[in-house]
Amino acid sequence: MFRDSVRGLLERVCSAEVVRGLWQTESGRSSEMWSAIAELGLLGLMVPESAGGLGMNEVDLVLPLIETGRAALPGPIVECAAVAVPMLRDLGDAGVIDRWLPAVAGGAAILSVGHGANAFVADAHIADLLLLPHGDELHAVPRGAATLTRQPTNDRGRHLYRADWTPGAATRVCDGARGRALWSDAFDRGAFGGAAQLLGVAQQLVDIAVRYAAQREQFGKPIGSFQAIKHLLANVQVKIEFAKPLLYRAANSLGHARNTRSVDVSQAKATAGEAAAAAARTSLQVHGAIGYTWECDLQIWMKRAWSLDLAWGSAAWHRARIADAVIDGAAPARSFGFEPR
Repeated sequence: MFRDSVRGLLERVCSAEVVRGLWQTESGRSSEMWSAIAELGLLGLMVPESAGGLGMNEVDLVLPLIETGRAALPGPIVECAAVAVPMLRDLGDAGVIDRWLPAVAGGAAILSVGHGANAFVADAHIADLLLLPHGDELHAVPRGAATLTRQPTNDRGRHLYRADWTPGAATRVCDGARGRALWSDAFDRGAFGGAAQLLGVAQQLVDIAVRYAAQREQFGKPIGSFQAIKHLLANVQVKIEFAKPLLYRAANSLGHARNTRSVDVSQAKATAGEAAAAAARTSLQVHGAIGYTWECDLQIWMKRAWSLDLAWGSAAWHRARIADAVIDGAAPARSFGFEPR
């Protein structure tokens, strides 16, 4: 029911026309849209109840995150709600929690995260607080304390920045083994969030292609009636359906802190990335030449598929991590009765 509520809201406030309109604004973001998803409870879903949130976990977050991908939601929903919020929650610093998490849940503050796996910080220009690494240290850096440099991207819906700042005792909130653990969990949560959005993107691309194939006629018939088109789209849908249980398993592993969570997340990110890439390629093929034009909305989700595939580790990187776990025993990797020796 919550998933359906998120979908309904995003269909109203985050249509393709709205997304295109935001491309023409200075920030590329809508404070009204962010407030609306906060009011629904999405931003505070993983915020502890004591801090004004819902006190839930990744199992509850996974379906709404898929919907944000389906809508190509502009903004750092993964970085803020899926990564930064549990990072500050797990930090356990009452002062930091009381200062930031109620504000995030209410939509009054935005958090974003830098990580060694990502060269740049998403939406740093609108974030009130940046969580940035310095070795094993975790630093909480106000936006005004960092020099931000906008980076060129192929996806106008994702704004990436290089953040230059001076680490110091005033911004350091954690270091050592605790810092390493927080950054490790942050990476897995970021990859999980990216995988969820990729599945939403992939499904939207298939849905767009199916609608177009039902309308576009050739030889007096809708092209969707041709077996070749049906097979192309069916093959992508199979990839999406295959990726879903892997994503749900990753959500469960993260939500319950299972020791296989890193491998489970990598399986989800790799398969979701491949499904989204196939959906982008196939949808463009179904559209033909019109799919290459600026006026066609297909580009919104194709570019999002490509950009999300590279964020928080590419499909190739995650497959290599799975191989390290399964072949070299670098991490716990149990699945359906299989356990490497």
